[in-house]
Amino acid sequence: MTARFSPARIMARHDLTDRIAEFHIGAADGTALPPARAGAHVELRFGGSEGSFLRHYSLVGPLSTEVRTEPFWRIAVQREPRARGSDFIHRRFREGSEVLISSAQSPFRMSAGEGPVLLIAGGIGITAILPMLRSCVLRGVDVRMLYAGRARAEMAFVDAVEAMGGGAVQVQAGGIPDFDALLAAQPVGTTVYMCGPGLMMDAVAAAAARLGWPRERLRHEIFNAAHRPDDCELLVQTADGRNIKVGAGTTILDALERAGVETYSDCRRGECGLCVT
Repeated sequence: MTARFSPARIMARHDLTDRIAEFHIGAADGTALPPARAGAHVELRFGGSEGSFLRHYSLVGPLSTEVRTEPFWRIAVQREPRARGSDFIHRRFREGSEVLISSAQSPFRMSAGEGPVLLIAGGIGITAILPMLRSCVLRGVDVRMLYAGRARAEMAFVDAVEAMGGGAVQVQAGGIPDFDALLAAQPVGTTVYMCGPGLMMDAVAAAAARLGWPRERLRHEIFNAAHRPDDCELLVQTADGRNIKVGAGTTILDALERAGVETYSDCRRGECGLCVT
């Protein structure tokens, strides 16, 4: 274990849909975990003593504005047919399962004191957007939201979202949203926060460009593509000639850190470009 991670355990599991499960994560010593900012995520290391998986999951937070804080962190994981990490979690994570967690990371955060807000969630992207809706409601921000999915039965937290946002929330189950119409209907100065499939976010960006929206008014969360079943081990060589084995299902950055190689990184998801791995 590195200083970045601390021991934790699964406190509860709830299957939300056929493919999505919710997990409550608590500190191993029983102390309350600190509240996280809306849009924050946590790094989970799991899969045996070597921690063969490292994955990032949004911290969902309380599901009601009536609950101010919770002593645990709530995540939701969608099982992907070609993703070894999510498959492991769905098969193995139960109450009492041990994991390692990082502190809460907040590269995707809301700006204080801005104007109207439009939230767009696609599928499992609701895990990043739901806490933003809650934050907006609690702060009295002028907020609107679109939550899109293939079918209502496949959409996690949909009842909580509707209860929390009321008439400000539009749920679209099935079909392709009309993003041109959605953006055109927003008040001047609206900022968009979105998380979901890449094609959806590309469509929102294209609609914004057609309508002349400033690029800085579009903010989004990106998750890397899952590891593929045909991934295999490889060797990387450092500048001083050391050969480091990188196992399937891990990253070069993680393998270098485990081997004690000094690295530079920030987002750890391939977005910021600080690392060269």
